[in-house]
Amino acid sequence: KKAITQGGALGVMSSYNDYDGIPVQASKLFLQDILRDEWGFEGYVVSDSGAVEFLYEKHRVAATPKEAIRLSVEAGLNIRTHFTQPEEYAEPLAELVEEGRLSMDTIDSRVSDILRVKFRLGLFDDPYETKSIDTDLVVRSEENLAISHQASRESIILLKNEGELLPLEGDYQKILVTGPMADDQRAWWSRYGAQRLDYVTPLEGIRSALDGKVEIVYVKGVEAADENWPLSDIYKEAASAEVQAGIDAAVAAAKDVDVIIACVGETDAQCRESQSRISLDLPGYQNELLQALKAAGKPIVLVFSNGRPLSAQYAIRNFPSIVEMWFPGEDGGEALADVLFGNYNPAGRLPVTVAQSVGQLPLNFPSKPGSQDVDYGQVNGSLFSFGHGLSYTKFKYEGLSLSDDEITAGDEVTVELSVKNVGDRDGDEVVQLYLRDDYSSATTYDQRLVGFKRVHIRMGETAKVEFTLSKEHMEFYKTGEGWLIEPGGFTVWVGASSSDLRLRSRFAVTDENGEVPEEHEIQEEWVDPI
Repeated sequence: KKAITQGGALGVMSSYNDYDGIPVQASKLFLQDILRDEWGFEGYVVSDSGAVEFLYEKHRVAATPKEAIRLSVEAGLNIRTHFTQPEEYAEPLAELVEEGRLSMDTIDSRVSDILRVKFRLGLFDDPYETKSIDTDLVVRSEENLAISHQASRESIILLKNEGELLPLEGDYQKILVTGPMADDQRAWWSRYGAQRLDYVTPLEGIRSALDGKVEIVYVKGVEAADENWPLSDIYKEAASAEVQAGIDAAVAAAKDVDVIIACVGETDAQCRESQSRISLDLPGYQNELLQALKAAGKPIVLVFSNGRPLSAQYAIRNFPSIVEMWFPGEDGGEALADVLFGNYNPAGRLPVTVAQSVGQLPLNFPSKPGSQDVDYGQVNGSLFSFGHGLSYTKFKYEGLSLSDDEITAGDEVTVELSVKNVGDRDGDEVVQLYLRDDYSSATTYDQRLVGFKRVHIRMGETAKVEFTLSKEHMEFYKTGEGWLIEPGGFTVWVGASSSDLRLRSRFAVTDENGEVPEEHEIQEEWVDPI
């Protein structure tokens, strides 16, 4: 909704799924009533590649391919994006008009939506871009590359640092870099579009950062996926002689090093579109490699590179220093080296919850009351919560204040606090604001992220942080009544993650008489149920 009403988006793709039994591709509710009539969308709707055909082939709400076309266009489809011959779409569409099963008014309306966007873009005045600036001044310009490099560093998350092994600023003479993600030039390579990029791997980044200062030894160890993957996700044979030889080579190389940097995870080919897995553990024999390395008794820094959050229980439980770098971008290896060796203080935060087991899914955030309750035979909680991420310094939260403790519906509340860097180096803190409607006539979320700010704070200094809670943060949707703000209490938290909440306060919305319902009044003995 925000992308359309605030961002002005003019293109929308209809999805494959159904809602209340009606495929979205054939849903007037979604493509007309909500999208155009309620939100004021003035652009065009395209189909996901096979969405039109799926009405006939998969959902079976159309008895013929032609009927699937009619349902789609009637619902609000402007452009079909399955690139096939005219007899599969254009000709049946014309036949539907000739047969009187699809009106010209509908066709005119769908075409008008497309033409409107083209007029706004000026394509009828200037169909070919003749005034474009020299692309060489933009593509891979120093300014844009600098932004890309900064994004790579800001996206890296320090998940664990027990014992503060990181950053690696000691007097190291020899480091072993190992693991399938350490030096794979194709690991982050997406299949979408041409890529003339020279990816900097973790190994290359580490070598460059320590050039001439520390001896770097590299042994791959194992592949990201064994030859039987994905079957090995559910049943894995004992390691073959070839796999075991790779593990043994890594262990042998570890004998005389000062520290090990193990890069594990998944390649793009294992977690791209249409590559769902039935396991969230490290694929292949990566766990076996880690177990053997741990037995070597050397300090180990674990680096995850992956496209989905992994429930890597052994790795997360057994290694005290873990960095998550995802698929970082072209200079990912340089960004990783900056974090590992203290040239950049990490401040990335998880935009997802990392489940302990695939069996917990969906472990979503935010969540409704009771939606993540468990039976006694199930594991509760997450490996890492939404918003989690560590730093090489420490921050203290204090002085939370609200501009009002009582407001009328629609009023704003200003939230202020101070954050002090009490550690021994400069760093960024991502201050997160969470809100809950304590009691409402329809269920609302236990806690919801309603604001966050990344603030750079020098060692020993304090930053003032301010948020504004507005109408959209306090309202909830109730079927038959729309968006509401009901009189009652709201709880405000600020903290470093959804589970690391440092400060709490409350305010109340008054009723039409300017009063707070008695049961919602703020009381000192009120106990926070979270």
